[in-house]
Amino acid sequence: MSDLGALSYYLSIKVRQGKEALTLDQSAYASKLLERSDMAKCKLCVTPMEEQLKLTKASTMAKIDATLYQSIVGGLRYLVHTRPDITFIVGYVSRFMADPREDHWAAMKRLLCYVKGTVHQGIVFPKTGGSRL
Repeated sequence: MSDLGALSYYLSIKVRQGKEALTLDQSAYASKLLERSDMAKCKLCVTPMEEQLKLTKASTMAKIDATLYQSIVGGLRYLVHTRPDITFIVGYVSRFMADPREDHWAAMKRLLCYVKGTVHQGIVFPKTGGSRL
């Protein structure tokens, strides 16, 4: 075995090790996800979902491309590893992967606008008491 030095990038997760904290983020992955969903130039949102959002499987809105919807939801599910702030809404839009409709897509587009505005957020583990996390 050989020492490759400090970990800096692993499975699309950027690792920054500072004197005060260890930070994990997926900003590059989030940017690629936004490009793949054609949301790279969207307006920013300050919240990941509308207040009192009600989605249902019995929606009468028009159907959308299920493959694209499933692909974007899958990408968002991977992004949750370093973004606990979007966990609830990602789980919520995941419920409609079998038969996605326009209202489900609108909720996901709002989430993607939120991700664009918070693309550099991640998890911070502050160091306490020496080298312990």
